[in-house]
Amino acid sequence: MNTLISLRGLRLPVAVITLGAFLVFQVQPLIAKRILPWFGGSAAVWTACLLCFQVLLLAGYGYAHLLQKLPPRRQAQIHTAMLLLSLLRLPIIPSAFWKPTTTLGDPTLQILALLLATMGLPYLMLSTTSPMLQAWLARRNPGWQPYRLFAISNVGSLLALLSYPVLVEPFLTLGFQAWLWSGAYGLYALGAAAIAWSCRDLPLLPRPDTGTDEAAPGAWRRILWVTLAFAPSLLLVAGTAHLCTNVAPIPFLWVAPLAIYLLSFILCFDHPRWATRGLWTALLIPSLAAMALLSLPRLRHAPVAIQIPVLLMALFSAAMICHGELARLKPGPRHLTSFYLALALGGALGGVFAAVVAPRIFASLLELPLALALIAILALGTWLADSRAGGGRPGRLLGSASLGFLLALAMGVLAQSRQAETEGVLESGRNFYGALRVKDKTDKGLRLLLHGTINHGGSFLDPARATEPVTYYGPQSGVGLALRSLQARGPVRVGVLGLGCGSLLAYARPQDHWTVYEINPLVVHLAHKWFSNLDRVKPELIMGDGRLSLEGELTSKGFDLLAMDAFSSDAIPVHLLTAQAFVQYRRHLRPGGILAINITNRYLDMVPVLRAEAAAIGWQARLVEDSAHEEACIYSTKWVLMSSGPACFQQNGLEAAKPLSFRRSVPRWTDDFSNLYRILK
Repeated sequence: MNTLISLRGLRLPVAVITLGAFLVFQVQPLIAKRILPWFGGSAAVWTACLLCFQVLLLAGYGYAHLLQKLPPRRQAQIHTAMLLLSLLRLPIIPSAFWKPTTTLGDPTLQILALLLATMGLPYLMLSTTSPMLQAWLARRNPGWQPYRLFAISNVGSLLALLSYPVLVEPFLTLGFQAWLWSGAYGLYALGAAAIAWSCRDLPLLPRPDTGTDEAAPGAWRRILWVTLAFAPSLLLVAGTAHLCTNVAPIPFLWVAPLAIYLLSFILCFDHPRWATRGLWTALLIPSLAAMALLSLPRLRHAPVAIQIPVLLMALFSAAMICHGELARLKPGPRHLTSFYLALALGGALGGVFAAVVAPRIFASLLELPLALALIAILALGTWLADSRAGGGRPGRLLGSASLGFLLALAMGVLAQSRQAETEGVLESGRNFYGALRVKDKTDKGLRLLLHGTINHGGSFLDPARATEPVTYYGPQSGVGLALRSLQARGPVRVGVLGLGCGSLLAYARPQDHWTVYEINPLVVHLAHKWFSNLDRVKPELIMGDGRLSLEGELTSKGFDLLAMDAFSSDAIPVHLLTAQAFVQYRRHLRPGGILAINITNRYLDMVPVLRAEAAAIGWQARLVEDSAHEEACIYSTKWVLMSSGPACFQQNGLEAAKPLSFRRSVPRWTDDFSNLYRILK
């Protein structure tokens, strides 16, 4: 029996599989970045998108599995019809119909509906490519092992992910990306339809009782498939959420972990030599231990140059162990589609747990240490199951002890993270926009509102000092200087994007008018309950994304000062820094009014972005940096002040503000183009 397929016979299938895999992972950052501004720029937008992609992958594998039960001619007819039908969904540009007009407590379902309506059917068809073509080729060539094509498909996926932040995002607008992707999908659909039609006369699968087929995998083996796929998927989603929450929700931080995840599939399904248990167990122990330590509350402020490599190494070694085990447990070609279905189910369950279950049962990101503990359990199990592991009894004992220590460390981190939720915490909560907690620092006499590791303001516990500005809003901060300068001339109208705990309201006087825009209902609840400024000032409170709310105002608010203090993770959401956003700021500022932007940030340098925007609109821009004063509970900050008239910078207190330095040049950001990768510190 000929078990080989000629190179010529593989050309079209390999091309279609590679192109399909490339398109699957090229569309993920594209579509997520497009809708990110519609939902407040939250890190959870990517988590919801990743969940949708995983569910669609599961649906695609399920479709392929069920279709294989039909006669080949019927398969070809149905699949060709579905491919042609999917072309009607092009181009994959989200309709403005899905843009939210009001604040949503949890827009996860709306994001899923948006994605399904925009690119659901094309993505479903792309998801079927690898299992469908492998099954057809295996049926055409009995005895041939098709699993290497799975590695080839993941090469295409990896190329898509690596090229996006380097070759696509920096040079192409989102609109052009969408049209380019849609054109490439048309070519893919034609190629896939041609292959489907060429396979319409394949022989039927042999009956299981003919003696030519292996026994069907048992229930426990299938459960193990799902579990081994679930664990690295959970670590992928939880680890990415951890980075995006504490840095910024940017494509680079989405792409890098996902690329590592895919690379493990490529290596494990290419050849067993890549998935040596001893090697990857030896790498897993220090990398997972480092990841566990970095997830401790006290170490979450580690530099991004440390956090990213540690996460990637921990994810890679964990995925190599789990996916290597899956490659060893793969069944014969007859059960290929059910095997891929189990893999997709495990991956989707990891996404469901991280995106849907965890936010409802945990008040903080406990899914990360939970994933670390599960990986340690699976690694220990696979190590003990390998009779050759460690090169003998001493090696096996050392490896087992190390993995046992790793499991104990992960469980200890989980327990400490759980304790950190409650120790000194007055109230905590979690929703789509993140995990919040109110905590007293009695040694400082200060109450803080915290989002992960990010401080969203505070106030003194002493009622006599409750109205003193603290944290990022001290009297010498850029916004403090601007407010006092304007207030010296009389009543002022102030707008604030981002409530926090209401610290900035400490500057409010009875004769002033304040308007606050806030997207997160939980923030408002905690500010009302645990801090006094919101109830004391009673500002006009508008619920919703700040920019979308400003767009909805029919007339100008005539602000003397508009303070942009809305943070998603450790950075201002991108959609608040584009040219279209500044149109709204200019519309709502009176002539000569001041736009104050808090750019205090550990990881991103926002100065080049604001310098480019100021140059484009002809505004003056100044940087105000102030130093920390620990006894007054004031942090060091960076605020950029922008105005259409230079006269405001000659007023008392603002003369020392410095022009923005030319550190690096970046193109002007728009809703269709931005690149956070270029401003990483």
